[in-house]
Amino acid sequence: MFGQRFSSRALIHASRSTRISGVSPSVRCRRITNDSAAPPAGFVGQSGRGPLKVLLVFAAGGAGVYFSRWLALAEAHAEAPPNDNIVLERPVKKSRVSKEENRDLISSQHLQVKKSWENPGVYAWGSNSGRVAAPDSGDMFIKTPRRISFFDGVLLRDLKLDRNLGAAVTEDGDLLQWGVGYSPDVSKPETTLRGKDLVSIAVSRDRIIALSADGKVYSLPASKEDQGVGPKPSETSWIPFWSGRSSISYRKMLPKDLAWGERVSAISGGLEHVLLLTSKGRLFSAASSSEDFPSRGQLGVPGLTWTTRPEGPYDQCHEITTLRGFEITKVAAGDHHSLAVDKEGRVFAFGDNSLGQLGFDYNPEALSVDAPSLLPMQKLYSGTNQTPRVTGVAAGGVNSFFTVDATRVAGQGEDASAAQRGLGRITADTFSCGQGIFGGLGNGRWTHVQGTPVKIKALSGLFEWDEQAHKAIPIRLARLSVGSTHAAAVMANVTHVGASERSSENDTNWGADVLWWGGNEHYQLGTGRRNNVSNPIYIAPLDVEADKERGRREEHRFQITPRTGVRLEGGRRVSLEQRVECGRHVSAVYSGV
Repeated sequence: MFGQRFSSRALIHASRSTRISGVSPSVRCRRITNDSAAPPAGFVGQSGRGPLKVLLVFAAGGAGVYFSRWLALAEAHAEAPPNDNIVLERPVKKSRVSKEENRDLISSQHLQVKKSWENPGVYAWGSNSGRVAAPDSGDMFIKTPRRISFFDGVLLRDLKLDRNLGAAVTEDGDLLQWGVGYSPDVSKPETTLRGKDLVSIAVSRDRIIALSADGKVYSLPASKEDQGVGPKPSETSWIPFWSGRSSISYRKMLPKDLAWGERVSAISGGLEHVLLLTSKGRLFSAASSSEDFPSRGQLGVPGLTWTTRPEGPYDQCHEITTLRGFEITKVAAGDHHSLAVDKEGRVFAFGDNSLGQLGFDYNPEALSVDAPSLLPMQKLYSGTNQTPRVTGVAAGGVNSFFTVDATRVAGQGEDASAAQRGLGRITADTFSCGQGIFGGLGNGRWTHVQGTPVKIKALSGLFEWDEQAHKAIPIRLARLSVGSTHAAAVMANVTHVGASERSSENDTNWGADVLWWGGNEHYQLGTGRRNNVSNPIYIAPLDVEADKERGRREEHRFQITPRTGVRLEGGRRVSLEQRVECGRHVSAVYSGV
């Protein structure tokens, strides 16, 4: 099976088609072919002449540094065989195999990308006690990814999952809901809020907060019954002189004193609160649940409680005035805490800190912080000659995550020539804090309370070779989704979706790596097992049967399809990508626009 010379591209793609279950990327090795065993170094094809290009993969387990695709291709020459009678095995080729069929055979990743384009939809798994992961099933757990048939061929703008409630925004901007938290009598998603051109949603304890494309924010009950009996606002129509009542109950959340052209551009919510970020970088907060008023400082307004709140609706928006003058660019909310990043890469945290989720050391006399407080990220790089800049935040449950670009700078008294060699080099790191008893920190430890952020080595200090730039580049995180006890990281590694009829039969598509860790008591990690995981791992492809149909015996890893223009069945062309969503004991992958 090694009786032919492989091109460097064939070797590279073959190396992407393997997976080592349960092993973090910082200590894994990649095999060169699709077979279960790799050839020895310097193995030569049937001619016995000419160089064979060998894939070199380097790993530094302690630092978590690796080149995930390839670092270099070296020329290796084998000596002539001592016995002229030795006959090497000839290559096995299947007759009448088309170029596309050959790609499916040699690369699991190519097949995954192809399937995601041909059959867009939603895969879900984890707890099904609220009939969210599988609305038409009575199973308590969905142990591995399973398609929700209602969403076959459906593209979504957003998806949020709770153990008892599922909510999604359709391609047209309408809201879908399902699960026993919506109605015990409904076995498939139903459209609730229509005609608002929604783009994203957040789910609180008993309400859904929805953001429209024009910056309007709506709050509606999660329950179908409450939607029917609650007050219904009047609505205008495109038909002149006609107006009527909404079919369901909802409220509008209106931040006051917005500047000309300023609108809400992003939302993020916890169990009782929601953060509203405007296009001018101002940050507002509001109560998002009708059951409990936020009382742990997560609104970011010192002294604000149920008894001290100003007159007006309980869910009125409050500007976080402490952050005036800081142009906020990203926000994230956990169950009872909040994070905000400004354009300079500084991060502010406020709310519940009972498990260290704010990134500050645990203080039994002050379990919460009710005003935005600057997190001293520079301390994490003390003595490293690196300057950190926070590029993103994510939160869920009682955990927080920070992605950081650390730039190499010249140290005091450092030799100039030595500094020049790495000056300006950027390393991408990921840190976590909060509760780790379920493995949610992702650092390999089961810590109860973690205040000071700790580095996730499997997601830090990673590099790969960029063929276009001809240099090693840091691998950042493209997206980080955090549930109540588990999380998933989508890597921003180099992807390829340009294989076509004009390219080689060995030119295959591949997507981005996805790693999972944390609580798994409800099978929410998708491994098929129930053990919690404290180090990021891969899971199997969403459609394992498709691999088996092509004769693959070994396990491969799931890769997510990046955004690209695709022509769907029927001829319609759209720009879509796969996205990961971690919820409360539930996980999903969906086709997003």
